Amino acid sequence: MPLLYVFLAISLLIFLIVKKVNPMLALLGVSILAGLLLGMPVPQVITSISNGIGSTLGGTIMVLALGAMIGKLAEESGAAQKLVLILVRLFGQKNIQWAVLLTGLLAGIPLFYNAGFVVLIPLVFAIAATTRLPLLYVGIPMAASLSVTHGFLPPHPGPVALAGIFHANIGTTLLYGLAIGIPTAVLAGIVFPRLVVKTTDHTTSPLQFEARKEAALPSGRNSLLIVLVPIVFIAAGTIGTALTREGAAHSFFYFLQDPTIALLLSLITTLILVKWPLTKSMEACTEGVKGIAMIILIIAAGGAFKQILIDSKVAELIKETIAPWQLSPLLFGWLVAAFFRIALGSATVAALTTSGMVAPLISTGVSAELMVLSVGAGSLMCSHVNDTGFWMFKEYFGLNLRQTFRTWTLMESLISLFGLAGVLLIQTLISH
Repeated sequence: MPLLYVFLAISLLIFLIVKKVNPMLALLGVSILAGLLLGMPVPQVITSISNGIGSTLGGTIMVLALGAMIGKLAEESGAAQKLVLILVRLFGQKNIQWAVLLTGLLAGIPLFYNAGFVVLIPLVFAIAATTRLPLLYVGIPMAASLSVTHGFLPPHPGPVALAGIFHANIGTTLLYGLAIGIPTAVLAGIVFPRLVVKTTDHTTSPLQFEARKEAALPSGRNSLLIVLVPIVFIAAGTIGTALTREGAAHSFFYFLQDPTIALLLSLITTLILVKWPLTKSMEACTEGVKGIAMIILIIAAGGAFKQILIDSKVAELIKETIAPWQLSPLLFGWLVAAFFRIALGSATVAALTTSGMVAPLISTGVSAELMVLSVGAGSLMCSHVNDTGFWMFKEYFGLNLRQTFRTWTLMESLISLFGLAGVLLIQTLISH
């Protein structure tokens, strides 16, 4: 009976989101209803929701806020655009897809998906017009790389929130994510468009964009630092902590690997590099946080739903139910996240809804960091008409529905499947 109540609650959640109810409100309301249906006393329901919100946001809210500030500064300063221009010159027209792919990976680290898409799309159009290549031939590498960073790499909301819920090390998650994400981005962003897009297939976007003049952009060195500093600090701290055992060096790297500290230092570095008046910089930081306010609230409500499932002991029941199936916990996490992605549309909501169902499986010995990436991969599966990313891609590239399914939906599904394969491969390697 408890599993039936969970099924009914999830069905209601899907129904509400399909009917355009705000995901935060839907998750919060369903969390309360699920707790009551599962026989939890009212005071315990309230306590579980409060604890779920607090535990989820406690380790992630500063990371999300600082990441949003850095992303906004990178966007408004023109650092991402400058990076594209440099890479295009370095790679040349023949390897233009590699330039766009690398730019998407670099710019996607500090920028959230929608912001990265809007920042890079004018440059994709400019490259396509200059090289006379199809928009999709140049645009798919950009979209694929941004999806990879969105699903696998902190400080994006999904991976950061999951790392907090699963008590995963963010630095290790980032390193595993890079090991999986880079080859996945190459397969989905370079190989895939060369198979499905003919160089004679030209589409015309109904939208027009004008990139800033290069003279108004920051220097190439500063642009590279703004984009890369967050990942350098987190990766250096994680690697340094693993290589040192004690003493001042270990303490320094341990301090540096903390994502809040790493991103705070990155923000200070970015503020120095952009050389803006303090008032202007602070206004950009404020706007950056405003842009992710609803994402933070959705993450909080997802944490509440997760805690209800844990405190009601349903998560343990799910764990016991799948035990006889002998199904890999990582594969189960991917399957559940993929189901919610297809049903709900939002990758972040899908990942957070899954977290409560798979969190107990980590106690079986599976890597918490790989569970983050498995759920992240599943949350990218089969994007279609209930996903805003689907419509953004369709409209910006001037596609019809059939073309969007053949390109965007298939690309997202490939990233999800390649990501799962990478997770299972790493699990095999570390278990031997």
